[in-house]
Amino acid sequence: MASESPAPTLIRRDQLRDFLRTRRARLTPGDVGLVAVGRRRTPGLRREEVAVLAGVGVSWYTWLEQGRDINVSAEVLDAIGRALRLSEPERAHLYLLAGLNPPPSGASRDTVVPPELRQLLDAWVPRPALLRDRYWNQLAVNDAARTMLGYDDTGHNCLVTFFTSARYRDLRVHWASVAPSVVAAFRADAARAPGDPEFARLVGDLSAVSAEFAELWARHDVGVPIQAVKAVRHPEAGDLFFDLTTLAVTDRPHWYLELYHPRAGTLVVPDPG
Repeated sequence: MASESPAPTLIRRDQLRDFLRTRRARLTPGDVGLVAVGRRRTPGLRREEVAVLAGVGVSWYTWLEQGRDINVSAEVLDAIGRALRLSEPERAHLYLLAGLNPPPSGASRDTVVPPELRQLLDAWVPRPALLRDRYWNQLAVNDAARTMLGYDDTGHNCLVTFFTSARYRDLRVHWASVAPSVVAAFRADAARAPGDPEFARLVGDLSAVSAEFAELWARHDVGVPIQAVKAVRHPEAGDLFFDLTTLAVTDRPHWYLELYHPRAGTLVVPDPG
């Protein structure tokens, strides 16, 4: 993390002290498989018990809990997190308070879309909307996304569709000029999860069937989507232009809502149903 000025550093250390104390206080020896010995003046685990569970020195853990200026590593913080039975959000919070960037949270493989999110997608009709995961897999699309953007149904991958679907390519205006930025954005997402086998599988499978993708991937360009306007050539309505807004779903890590709003002068295609 970038260096801080003294005041924020002191505040962060004070919060670290309080956070560790409260996490320690909510556990009993029995919760973590220890036998309680002696009379306890305060509830919760003792510092030395946390240190034993985490495999660190008692003095070092005491200094950490006191908010002293000591060096910490991700491995040690993970061990303390396990000792204190921290949840994933609490573990990330511990990293931040200790002055480290939290590791990427584990990507959920759950693809069951809650009804509330489906209702939101449907409520966006007649404008297109879709829900995707970190790998750009489509989890849900509304009818307008099928009609206007060329997405057949869920279960597809947006990147694979972009490079392999002739129907989708025919709908995109200036497909060739957009393709490099699409691949650069996907590389940026993949870089946030180094070693993730699913990203490697997607890249390998798509490279085998699309020479265009393989050539662009080999450039190692990285970036974020710089084109906030999505242009689509519809066979009946002509050229359509949409402003795209991508929103993170905070209670579902690595899920993203893509909402499309027609620009002035763009006519929304009527629902064929």
